[in-house]
Amino acid sequence: MSFAILASTTGRILRQLRHDRRSIGLLIGAPVLLMTLLYFMFEDGGMFDDVVVIVLGLFPFLLMFLVTSIAMLRERTSGTLERLFTTPVGKLDLLFAYGLAFGLAAAVQATVGATVAYVFLDLDTVGSPWFVVLIAVANGLLGVGLGLLCSAFARTEFQAVQFLPVVVIPQILLCGLFVPRDQMAGWLEGVSNVLPLSHGVEALQEVGLHEDPTGVMWRGLGIVVGAVVLALALAAGTLRRRTP
Repeated sequence: MSFAILASTTGRILRQLRHDRRSIGLLIGAPVLLMTLLYFMFEDGGMFDDVVVIVLGLFPFLLMFLVTSIAMLRERTSGTLERLFTTPVGKLDLLFAYGLAFGLAAAVQATVGATVAYVFLDLDTVGSPWFVVLIAVANGLLGVGLGLLCSAFARTEFQAVQFLPVVVIPQILLCGLFVPRDQMAGWLEGVSNVLPLSHGVEALQEVGLHEDPTGVMWRGLGIVVGAVVLALALAAGTLRRRTP
């Protein structure tokens, strides 16, 4: 893997993303609007802090999965990927470039979302907001890795979107947002323990409850990062130059 090629490919992806204003609006504007809606839903019930600290980590995961899977599919269907592989660009260069580019996008999204939540919506957590942003970015990278992996099995953008209820929605349902994981049926709790997003959410909950970073928080963050590396490795093995 060449640093120069990696930097050049990352720059190309960022330029493409910069010119796609609708995607930028989706990545930045949608979380802010939805958090504002949650504020008015939960402001009287005292649950806003508990819900939003988790939601801040779910938005990057969901949106990065969606945007990345479609973007990589377009690279293949347009023939761009096939042309890239006639140059010195390798699979690792491309995949790490996607990770860096959309990881930066996730960082911007998480920072804007956290700023709005803490400054304008009165979100209060015991732990530092920077740990919330850090875990949210890791969750966003998890969405990137899984999006790249799933895009290899899709031939159209509609098929790419269909992976949402298969890969993304179960993780959101079982992450502990709606029902605490220890109150789930035994087999559901077992499935939840295997899903990486559950550990990312657990890490966010630790930030909400503890002033200093805990071992559980670092363990959850480590599991998410390990899942990102595994997803990128599997994506490299399944990456095709062109969709038939």
